Amino acid sequence: MIVSSESAEHTETLVADAAVTGRLRQAVRSVPDFPSPGVLFRDVTPILADADLLNYTFQVWHDLLETHGTTFDVVMGLESRGFIFGAPLAQQLGVGFVPARKPGKLPDVSARVNYDLEYGASALELPAGAVVSGQRVLIVDDVLATGGTAEAACRLVEQVGAEVAAVTFLIDVTALQGMQRLRQYATSVVLQY
Repeated sequence: MIVSSESAEHTETLVADAAVTGRLRQAVRSVPDFPSPGVLFRDVTPILADADLLNYTFQVWHDLLETHGTTFDVVMGLESRGFIFGAPLAQQLGVGFVPARKPGKLPDVSARVNYDLEYGASALELPAGAVVSGQRVLIVDDVLATGGTAEAACRLVEQVGAEVAAVTFLIDVTALQGMQRLRQYATSVVLQY
């Protein structure tokens, strides 16, 4: 119904059909030169602020995830907008939700991955016991840019012996080629820019 696929010498990426996502694309606000000169920021706040559009977003995203043909044991959302989208997706999928946090936010940490960004370094941490060996994890975030955070999240899941079942995003900024860093994983996106 809503899926086309793309492959660039890696695991297939599922992409929601443009005919279905037109309403969402119109709602995303483009903000030039934010957070720094030359960057075109994709603001999803208009989607979040409109109850009907937000519900529609989750319907489209859920339908897209069902086309992976796999099951998930838990959804892991990346700080912080991955929390906004990950928890409702987990509820729709009938599984639990786990936040992957920035350092210093958790009282008990089971795993940590340090990674480099285009403008510095960061880390992600998992709450102790939240993801366990053998679980199939769906990683969720709002925007895929260069792929550094998503790649670190995959390493975090694997560090505790769990499996990255899929990685999904609301938006993929294709010019930044972040998907290349995730080519070994099943991936899906609702919107591409």
